[in-house]
Amino acid sequence: MLFLISLVLFLASLKFLVNNMVYLVEFNLMTVYSVNIEYIMLFDWMSLMFMSYVLFISSMIMNYSNYYMQEDKYKPRFFFLVLLFILSMMMMILSPNLISILLGWDGLGLVSYCLVIYYQNVKSFNAGMLTALTNRLGDAALLLAMAWIVNYGSFNFMFYLDYMNSDSYMGLISYLIIIAAFTKSAQIPFSAWLPAAMSAPTPVSSLVHSSTLVTAGVYLIMRFYIIFNQEVLLFILFISSLTMFMAGLGANFEFDLKKIIALSTLSQLGLMMSILALGGLNLAYFHLLTHAIFKALLFMCAGNIIHSFGDCQDIRFMGGLMKHLPLTCTFFNLCNWALCGLPFMSGFYSKDLIVEFMSMSVLNSYIYIIFYVSIGLTVSYSVRLSFYVLVHDFKFLSLNLLVENSKMLISMGVLVFFVVFNGSLLSWFIFENLIFICLPCMMKMFTIMWILVGVWCGYEVSLFLVSSKFIPNMVSMFLSSMWCLPNFSTISVNYYPIYSSHSVFKSIDQGWLEYYGGLNLSAILRKVMILQLFSKNYFKIYLFILMMFMMILIF
Repeated sequence: MLFLISLVLFLASLKFLVNNMVYLVEFNLMTVYSVNIEYIMLFDWMSLMFMSYVLFISSMIMNYSNYYMQEDKYKPRFFFLVLLFILSMMMMILSPNLISILLGWDGLGLVSYCLVIYYQNVKSFNAGMLTALTNRLGDAALLLAMAWIVNYGSFNFMFYLDYMNSDSYMGLISYLIIIAAFTKSAQIPFSAWLPAAMSAPTPVSSLVHSSTLVTAGVYLIMRFYIIFNQEVLLFILFISSLTMFMAGLGANFEFDLKKIIALSTLSQLGLMMSILALGGLNLAYFHLLTHAIFKALLFMCAGNIIHSFGDCQDIRFMGGLMKHLPLTCTFFNLCNWALCGLPFMSGFYSKDLIVEFMSMSVLNSYIYIIFYVSIGLTVSYSVRLSFYVLVHDFKFLSLNLLVENSKMLISMGVLVFFVVFNGSLLSWFIFENLIFICLPCMMKMFTIMWILVGVWCGYEVSLFLVSSKFIPNMVSMFLSSMWCLPNFSTISVNYYPIYSSHSVFKSIDQGWLEYYGGLNLSAILRKVMILQLFSKNYFKIYLFILMMFMMILIF
């Protein structure tokens, strides 16, 4: 059913694109006196095509999950949560109204928490809490944007973004929207939750990292793109390029299979945000859709490998899987090639275009260098991953049962067709005119050169030559821990405040405040008050004061 709906939506999106149509569907939910409470849905080619991709990937993942989770005791609950997740994403995609966006946005956050803690253990609970609390920051920013947008008299921002984009109030709203998008798309300094969310079941990771949760932030910036001025775009460009570089570097030092793929998602999100900041709205959307397909399949291949290895995720235990899981490894390799941007795979059509667009519109040397270095790092960790998983010596238990589930391979086989052809098909559909990019021969070949450098670096890193000889232990720990961002997101927001509050309690509440107030004050009052003399039963003093009082009354 989801697959059929996705097909219908895709055909509808092409019709909308060709005819340049936009439909606003308005439901009047209720009227309280003169106040109309409405629900509005926006149908244009962008929202319809994105929805069709989300539903297509979801349908494949549902079919895959049916066999992946077949031994799970609470399988119906899992499917119900996944459907809620998809519904929240639909609500978010179709909304031109901040209230309905918040409903979908909050739904994504809540259901993602439920899915991350699906396997009941301490690691999952910690990861779920980190995910939920980081996303709550974005929710708070979106609530503040809602409160501020009341100044314009309506929550339907689509109607007046064109006219109000130079307004000072809209400048404040733009920064709040950026904070919300950065938390959802895990840009620096909110990146720690993305690898932590790998505690969820692998089908959920496949859905979250391809087309739903993490892409919501990019989609939100696309919808509000018109209100961002040059300063805001430069800020987005700096942060997202740094995220892209950090994630690529961290993936080269990681040994958890799912976390490596999660960091690759983070790197691609940084690339999408960067190209958005450089003005390539359609390019970012194009890469969003191409990336969704091959990243979903990459996670599904990883899930198949983990399932076969008895839930072992450490790539150091793997190796030589081409002999044991040939079809899964073929799909895995194709996805890695698409991720690297190898010519004529789906990722090539978007990534190569993005890099050449950046080369034509480059602002400074920093952006130029960090883009190309990040491309090299992407190829490097992909080659390292392929070397460890597919080529290296087999290091798992001698007693094993490595078999491919044919029913899981059906969904993967459908997706692999799009991993190869999706890029060229979409480029014909989305871009009305040919994009002419004129670069010198040396700059044109620069991308291929960096891919080859990345291949060499990945091979060297996988053999431990670079990491053991040239990189000290502390540096590799710093790089593999995402520049200590997990510590910053956890220890800095709970350990140190709690520790400092304990110190404050001991030194101030039970220290100086106790000395100068409380006990000390009562001691001083006992010393200075004359009426304390009565408590000592001095009868003659009492009679003397009584006599003085009587004399005053008489006179």
